[in-house]
Amino acid sequence: MSDSVAGLLQLGFLIVLLAASYKPLGAYMAWAFTARKHHRAERATYKVLGVNADAEQRWPVYARAVIAFSALSVVLLYVLQRVQDKLPLSNDLPGVEQALAFNTAASFVSNTNWQSYVPEVTMGHLVQMSGLAVQNFVSAAVGIVVAIALVRGFARSRTEQLGNFWVDLVRCCYRILLPMAVLGTLILIAMGAVQNFSAGHEVTSVVGQAQTVPGGPLASQEVIKELGTNGGGFYNANSAHPFENPNPLSNIFTNYLLLVIPVCLTRTFGLMIKDKRQGYAILAVMATFWTVFAVLASTFEANGTSSTAAQAAGAAMEGKETRFGEWASALWAISTTGTSTGAVNASHDSMTPLGGGLALFHMMFGEVTPGGTGSGLYGMLVLAVLAVFVAGLMVGRTPEYLGKRIEAREMKLVSLYILATPTLVLVGTAIAMGLQTGRASMLNSGPHGFSEVLYAFTSASNNNGSAFGGLTGNTPFYNTALGICMLLGRFLPMMLVIALAGSFAKQQPVPVTAGTLPTHKALFVTMLVGIVLIVTGLTYFPTLTLGPLAEGL
Repeated sequence: MSDSVAGLLQLGFLIVLLAASYKPLGAYMAWAFTARKHHRAERATYKVLGVNADAEQRWPVYARAVIAFSALSVVLLYVLQRVQDKLPLSNDLPGVEQALAFNTAASFVSNTNWQSYVPEVTMGHLVQMSGLAVQNFVSAAVGIVVAIALVRGFARSRTEQLGNFWVDLVRCCYRILLPMAVLGTLILIAMGAVQNFSAGHEVTSVVGQAQTVPGGPLASQEVIKELGTNGGGFYNANSAHPFENPNPLSNIFTNYLLLVIPVCLTRTFGLMIKDKRQGYAILAVMATFWTVFAVLASTFEANGTSSTAAQAAGAAMEGKETRFGEWASALWAISTTGTSTGAVNASHDSMTPLGGGLALFHMMFGEVTPGGTGSGLYGMLVLAVLAVFVAGLMVGRTPEYLGKRIEAREMKLVSLYILATPTLVLVGTAIAMGLQTGRASMLNSGPHGFSEVLYAFTSASNNNGSAFGGLTGNTPFYNTALGICMLLGRFLPMMLVIALAGSFAKQQPVPVTAGTLPTHKALFVTMLVGIVLIVTGLTYFPTLTLGPLAEGL
């Protein structure tokens, strides 16, 4: 009972922190993207990039800019890894093998941060700082600016202009991510996280063996890893490592970091469309799912799966850190799978079948509860459009959302968006299970082995990055297949979202009438909850019955 009370107190404290941040941070982000004045550092960056900061872009130009910037980022990060042995601060590590280098480049540029390698013995300090950490900033910023482009599509009318991608990207990094990362780093260092350039220290393990534990700029990378919902850890143990996440206080703080921007973006959305009630409605849906999943997963983990587990540890403590316990571990698992972060403070592979199944199912929602930086907001807005369309079919009326008609073109884009990620997950899992090379990487057979593969493709396609540790992902097949899923799972939906934004921006506003569905009230919130459940349940339920449900029952 005391563990449950402590867990509920942690959950409550986290909600209080998010509530206190909601209005000021949401308003600040709205100002960052709407202010007319450019700061001096921003003007200097535009000059280097050759960008006219006062010129806006049509949606095809905005989309091409997103793809061009991201493609160049993949190439540069790939090359940086391949020539690592010739660079300073390499810690005498060799260049990264080509399939793994492709997978890692695709992973960090797509904001997935799936790691098929042991970071401390694969990546030197320079690659970590100038390659991986830089992508933690810019890949997060790309997601946010795409969401802002969609919000502008709702807010504007009779125009083809969505803003300027390069201006949005620079402002997001300079005004939002960098200041918050610097402040967060100082706080995390004060809590005991490591920040240095040490190549390593010799220590003696508890079994008497010598071991080298490398240091590095951990605190700074840890903060942007959570703040940008990235998830790639400096160590293989990720946020379970005491150098990255030293104590329960740092655990709550980093959990707060990975939730705060996705949550507060709903406030930004409400302010930019000049109707704060719409932001509250979207937040209500996100919060409902996150809270229910957090309580359920914590309950499953606290109760264990057998009398043996309960007698031995009082709960399902295998794969969990004793300094966190089952409640903080389950809360983190739900937060990280609901925000496309992928960071872990416990082994998801060691969770109870139903607890691990909830984490898997949470990703299958499309990472919209509350979702990644930007991707959660634009994903939920796409589902909101679908909910309004379904409501319109029920009453025989042309559906409207935020004063914009939802017609054939918009529904084609929405339909393609909804089908894109499940197709990658299900086809990828089917191919892996059908090939001997795919099955050979499974540590376990039966339903749990299937869950390992399903989790991997769900994580990659939804740009999450967490994993069931029983799957050996560092093989040519998985490095290539998952890398392709990461890129398609990130940028194909983005292109559809930007096209949808352009379609809405060109429309003339539709006046509100007695037949207009109020999209800020409890009825619509309930409908949207149902749409999320039905779309996800119908798509993934058959595969879930073969994996975690079969194992749990």
